[in-house]
Amino acid sequence: MSTDTDRHVVTTESQKAGKVDHFSVEERAARGKATRADVPRSSHAGWEPPAHRPDPVDLLEEQAKARVPDLVPIRYGRMLVSPFTFYRGAAYLMAADLAGLPRTGLHTQLCGDAHLSNFGIYAAPDRRLVFSVNDFDETLPGPFEWDVKRLVASFAVAGRDRGFDAATRQAILLEVTRSYREWMQKFALMGHLELWYARLDVDVIVGRFRQMADAKEYKQFERNLAKARAKDSIKAFGKLTEVVDGEVRIVGDPPVIVPIEDLATQEQVELLDGFLRGVIRSYRRTLAGDRRKLLERFRYTHAARKVVGVGSVGTRAYICLLMGRAGDDPLFLQFKEAQPSVLEPFLGKSAYANHGQRVVEGQRLTQAASDITLGWIRTEGFDGVHRDFYVRQLWDSKGSATIETMNPARMTMYAEICGGELARSHARAGDPIAIAAYVGKSDTFDRALAVFAEAYADQNERDYAALKEAVTGGRVTALEGV
Repeated sequence: MSTDTDRHVVTTESQKAGKVDHFSVEERAARGKATRADVPRSSHAGWEPPAHRPDPVDLLEEQAKARVPDLVPIRYGRMLVSPFTFYRGAAYLMAADLAGLPRTGLHTQLCGDAHLSNFGIYAAPDRRLVFSVNDFDETLPGPFEWDVKRLVASFAVAGRDRGFDAATRQAILLEVTRSYREWMQKFALMGHLELWYARLDVDVIVGRFRQMADAKEYKQFERNLAKARAKDSIKAFGKLTEVVDGEVRIVGDPPVIVPIEDLATQEQVELLDGFLRGVIRSYRRTLAGDRRKLLERFRYTHAARKVVGVGSVGTRAYICLLMGRAGDDPLFLQFKEAQPSVLEPFLGKSAYANHGQRVVEGQRLTQAASDITLGWIRTEGFDGVHRDFYVRQLWDSKGSATIETMNPARMTMYAEICGGELARSHARAGDPIAIAAYVGKSDTFDRALAVFAEAYADQNERDYAALKEAVTGGRVTALEGV
């Protein structure tokens, strides 16, 4: 049987000729099982930093070079809140660590930063709420286990943050990978269309939560869900705007929200309106015809820079207000800078020249249903630098789990949901039959990743301490509480 490298070469040459290879179910399963000989499932256990592991602060500072200097201290401040928030911002560190470990060669489209806070709910195009992976800044093809390890380790870090003991954390970690593994087995049996249409509707999660929660917990859950449903452009319009001299404007709240004119020189202010209208026209060209027609009905009104997330802080992100037929018909778009994926130094450059397109194509490929406004653009700023951006709705009934209040039972349930959803994402973009054959039906893979997760949580705490020391010693500056 061909090795993974041989198959990659054959596939690449076939693609150049416009052909696609179709292997039988038996061949695909044999490939997955054969991979165990080169990379045993038990080999994923444990983590020991290499002797010449790069300094974690050096890696963070390397990332900072391409970011807005004034915002980098905010990023460090948010990462210093806890080891868990540090982990959220440390995808590059973990990618560098994973690069030195054995790889299965069973590739799929990776999220690239599959920690538990990068899953959540949002409104599908049919307006039903679904649950899926919801952050794709680092997406890139790569070995499936990188995402799984990032996810399982995030539960180890979060479990420590919640004060759970080792036995409780162990049960949660095993649940993540068990769910991933068993769902992958199910997806491996599905037809291609059945798998493509598979998605997790929030109504299913509601039914499960109702069975296990008491009345008080369930009422709070319903309130949180209602809040997410109402989080749309109309809600953003009421919260983020005001009328100034008869014109609707986004309210400044520096440094988190800064109106676009406050970032420009006086000469640039006069050019802003035409510049931003041109940006929006260029972005619309990346949409399907029907969606482009929809966006053409909205007119540009105002824009502002907005600080978002933890790991993304320092990259350029703007919110743009467009208005429809009347004052009660707003649309908020988010233009978010797309820099090279943190995985690229270790897995190779993206096939897409535009990193905004890399993000959008990865999201469309792996997400159950995607935002109808997803698009991308490359534009030259007033500083003369060309940058890539992807575009999506700012708020589209988006919501995420409140990790800070989870008890062991809730986190276990959440672990099961996230594990299964990551499996669906990987199955849709990769080869579920080969991956299912590799992970198998026993808990060998589960137990190995649970050991890895705890060991990597130790590493995360050491790296967190290194950042704290760097701030205390004046090596880097952190702005906390922003």
